[in-house]
Amino acid sequence: MISIKNLHAGIEEKEILKGFSLDIKAGEIHAIMGPNGTGKSTLASTLAGRNTYEVTAGEVQFNGKDLLDMEADERAREGLFLAFQYPVEIPGVSTTNFMRAAIAEKRKHHGLPPMEAKEFLALMREKMALVEIDKQFMSRSLNEGFSGGEKKRNEIFQMAMLNPLLSILDETDSGLDIDALRIVANGVNKLRTKDNAFLIITHYQRLLEYIVPDFVHVMYEGRIVKSGGKELALELEEKGYDWIKEENIVQ
Repeated sequence: MISIKNLHAGIEEKEILKGFSLDIKAGEIHAIMGPNGTGKSTLASTLAGRNTYEVTAGEVQFNGKDLLDMEADERAREGLFLAFQYPVEIPGVSTTNFMRAAIAEKRKHHGLPPMEAKEFLALMREKMALVEIDKQFMSRSLNEGFSGGEKKRNEIFQMAMLNPLLSILDETDSGLDIDALRIVANGVNKLRTKDNAFLIITHYQRLLEYIVPDFVHVMYEGRIVKSGGKELALELEEKGYDWIKEENIVQ
């Protein structure tokens, strides 16, 4: 699905990713945890193609293609999706029109005809039910006036509509109450198939109680320093990150 090798990237001459490597196969869920400032969100933005970040070394193969050679919009059409930590508001563009345009572009990229209106509306109703979104949100401007939980739920709705190969969730659990967290997690679990994959970036183990990862990785100083199963997340919850820092200082 995606193979990241020795990735170095930064912003304004400050290196943040310092040799990050990770392989994710179809059907897998990977979680990345780590202290603030270690590069987790930089990784998500770099993979998504945000031009603020400059890649200085390394390679990323996505579904057999050079990801770093693609513009951000092409990466999305190829099947990479990023759920933002802080979803932006887009006044004047309804969620329905936004999704219609996004799906049309993706289908065009893959040589498919536009989706018929009836089929599109049926798909929307199906995915709205999946993440328990009220139909009134579809006519409102994208994320405008939405609460934090509503924005995050809308991100998962967009993911459901676009059906990406790889979904990156950048601290999607940030600011969510228990009910919103459950709804978002249920949506992710229902969307998981043997053909797609998820990369979940989080500070806390609580999200991983709802979305059980196949692998948990600890990121520190711009690279993965420890990997394990879901029990590693529990260990981090109990001990914090100081022991990870101490291990790597000693090394």
